[in-house]
Amino acid sequence: MSDYNVERMTKDEIKLAVDWAAREGWNPGANDADCFHAIDPKGFFKGTLNGETIGCASALIYDDKFAFCGFYIVDPEHRASGYGIQITRARLDYIGDRNAGLDGVVDMQDKYARLGYEMAHRSIRYAHTPTESKDVYPQIIPVGQVPFYDLVDFDAKHFFARRESFLDCWLNQSTHTGLALVDDGTLKGYGLIRKCETGHKIGPLFADDAEVAEALYQALCNHGLNEPVYLDIPEPNTAGIEMAKRYEMDYVFECGRMYLKDDPGLPLQNIFGITTFEAG
Repeated sequence: MSDYNVERMTKDEIKLAVDWAAREGWNPGANDADCFHAIDPKGFFKGTLNGETIGCASALIYDDKFAFCGFYIVDPEHRASGYGIQITRARLDYIGDRNAGLDGVVDMQDKYARLGYEMAHRSIRYAHTPTESKDVYPQIIPVGQVPFYDLVDFDAKHFFARRESFLDCWLNQSTHTGLALVDDGTLKGYGLIRKCETGHKIGPLFADDAEVAEALYQALCNHGLNEPVYLDIPEPNTAGIEMAKRYEMDYVFECGRMYLKDDPGLPLQNIFGITTFEAG
């Protein structure tokens, strides 16, 4: 291991992490790399062996209290050799005393638990292929028509940090469509659908209630007709799970939301779609 080093990734190198995520079947979005870089330009790490990148991981710091970890991937030829844990130690050192979350695949959850992460809940990825356009509530408008900081404030009620830089990127990509439901001047919910390696993903989908969530879901699906549309629903959101059943969505896989310290107590009943398993 004398020729093995853990280093930070450059912005261009983050695209490699996204490519590896696609290879693992995680189905990232077309512009994910730029938006994740906007969260924390120093938050991506790589492991290099004899100058070749063989592993990566992210630890994206949102503020002085919270970070989120993702993209933990080691090249299959070099797994179970101790390289990955060195990347993990580097990102834990970077996090410092902050709380940190992650969405761990099932076969990694025991390993994360040994590092101190505790399970908060399962999140289920569902898929549904919409084939016909649905009528859109008149209260649903493009997110660009909502004052940006109204969206930031609403988003922060459903997340563990304010994320202006991320949302500025996430909501303004050419392959993304964002919609909001505004009733009598009050923002009741918003969601975004983005083009991915396969089909589209909706995330986030935050709403005051199930009716708002379903109206937004239908409107967003109009932008992904005849292709799979994926939605990651926290299992404690029973209304969201019931919506998945009504639309006969297929179970794809699941992750476990785990936290290094206390569960921040997000309002899961209003989170009908997690923004992304890679960044929270």
